[in-house]
Amino acid sequence: MLNKKEARQRRARKTRARIAEKKSIRLAVNRTNLHIYAQIISACGGKILASASTLEAEVKSQVSNGGNVAAAAIVGQRIAEKAKSVGITQVAFDRSGNRYHGRVKALAEAAREHGLQF
Repeated sequence: MLNKKEARQRRARKTRARIAEKKSIRLAVNRTNLHIYAQIISACGGKILASASTLEAEVKSQVSNGGNVAAAAIVGQRIAEKAKSVGITQVAFDRSGNRYHGRVKALAEAAREHGLQF
């Protein structure tokens, strides 16, 4: 029987294997209780092309709490803008085994609204 953490890691591994098979650039999301982080990682998986999180000074000034849906939406918007500036429009969404719900969903939808396709 898997515990909660092992189950999430198993789901993440399966998703990452499918993304690696397609050899596509991925948008990886990491979620903690206090913050949310997003990274655009190259197809080979060895290089971070862009990143955004609630720890950045610009985001911190806009939100009081980094662990809510509003903060996740701002991070989604910032990662989409940074990706565009690097010339990336198409990514694979890697939710790291988390459910597509709440903060993860808010980040994804904000990134889509600002021009990222996945």
